[in-house]
Amino acid sequence: MTTSASVPAGPEGAIVGTVTDRLVDANEQYAAAFTDPGMDARPVLRVAVVACMDARLDLHAALGLELGDCHTIRNAGGVVTDDVIRSLTISQRALGTRSVVLIHHTGCGLESLTEEFRHDLEMEVGQRPAWAVEAFRDVDQDVRQSMQRVRTSPFLLHTDDVRGFVFDVKTGLLREIDPA
Repeated sequence: MTTSASVPAGPEGAIVGTVTDRLVDANEQYAAAFTDPGMDARPVLRVAVVACMDARLDLHAALGLELGDCHTIRNAGGVVTDDVIRSLTISQRALGTRSVVLIHHTGCGLESLTEEFRHDLEMEVGQRPAWAVEAFRDVDQDVRQSMQRVRTSPFLLHTDDVRGFVFDVKTGLLREIDPA
């Protein structure tokens, strides 16, 4: 299967360079035609989107967003962790966002992991990770938990417009989750 990140092949199918080399080459082409859009770091729509890092989620396309519209914070599962609260706090207090949109998705890899993952890592490398895996079995409930974490954070100024969704990777549709 060929993807946009495929590494070019040379004679007899030999791989030329690395994926990172391909990305750097693509950046050089991008930069050659780049013009400074003259934007401020503050998102135009005053919204922060927290989503899973899954490569199947093209958030800008799925939400009709343009460059400069939002802050995007991504991690495994789109889970609201301490680091997400850190980013949201900076987004709100320093850069003016007022709304938070949380997006988890169907078929998430965190649904097949457990906290045992941390134990396995400890056995392999000799050190237990300080972070939680944040695995889950019920994506709707995990969205509710993430909404609750945002709404109850003492560091966030704006917690009245927090909405959570599940993105269906087969249809591209968002399904809103009732926080109750």
